[in-house]
This record gives sequence, structure tokens and C-alpha cells, in this order.
Amino acid sequence: MNILAALRQAEAKLKKQADRARKQLDAVRGAMKALGREVASSGKRIGKKKRKMSAAARARIGKATKLRWAKFRAAKAKGKH
Repeated sequence: MNILAALRQAEAKLKKQADRARKQLDAVRGAMKALGREVASSGKRIGKKKRKMSAAARARIGKATKLRWAKFRAAKAKGKH
């Protein structure tokens, strides 16, 4: 067998593997779509977007956290003395 024939045979084998992989990927995408998630061709998820918190909400949460820790530290200091 000459080198060119071996390369053609290897090319045909790789094309078959690529076709099988594409079919499997299509099956996986179909299953994901059936479960309610859209998938882009690049594999990135399109469905749910990340929620953004407003600056006011972050400030309220920060203030509440500081208050909670202040109460905790006060109770801890009161318990020691």
C-alpha cells in the first residue's frame, strides 16, 4: 500500500468519526432542547440570563449585614463581661 492510499483511507476514517460525533452532538442538543434549554451552536447556553442587582439593593443588603454583625459582636462582648 502506498502512502497516498493510506492517507486517503485515514481521511475517510476520520470523516466517518466526525459524522458520528456530529450526530451524537445533535442528539444531545435535541435532548437539551426537550428539557427546555436552548443551546447555541457554539455550546453556550442561551436561556436564563444572569440577574443584576441594583445599587440600592446592594446598599440595603450591606447595611443589614453590618447591623447583623454589630448585634453579634455586641452580644459576644456582653457575654464575656
